[in-house]
Amino acid sequence: MFSLLEPRAFYRELFDFRRDFDEIFDHLIAGWPTPLGYREYAPPVEAWTDQEAKKFFVRVALPGIDSHNVNVEVQGNTLTIAGSWKSAEAPGEAKYLHREFAYGNFKRVVTLPAGVDVEKLAAEFNHGVLEINAPLATAALPRRIEIKPALKKAA
Repeated sequence: MFSLLEPRAFYRELFDFRRDFDEIFDHLIAGWPTPLGYREYAPPVEAWTDQEAKKFFVRVALPGIDSHNVNVEVQGNTLTIAGSWKSAEAPGEAKYLHREFAYGNFKRVVTLPAGVDVEKLAAEFNHGVLEINAPLATAALPRRIEIKPALKKAA
């Protein structure tokens, strides 16, 4: 008996299923599309301390976002990076065939480690990457503690 499906059609169905499955996970990470097709934007963030340089660093990828649309605030040990990414609308009556860019407001919050001098936080915007740094207090850095041998008591 012959199969009613062509062999290629079977694989096409598998790839469609895979694409749909990937799309579901994309929505879980980036948010579900709104009626206008926009998704919530969550820029990637990395934060680290460099003990040799005695500094704390944060880097936020904000490609295509103007630095005037970004606000950085610190309160206590909380650093907040917020802003908006506005859509460049297609000219005239253009209809999108495919759209994956996420637009709208974003907000990322980073908890600062102990010892960050918040009074000396500095921010710089380079090629779509926001770079924030601050010195670490010497007391916040790990230090080596010398172990001394025990003194022998006289008998």
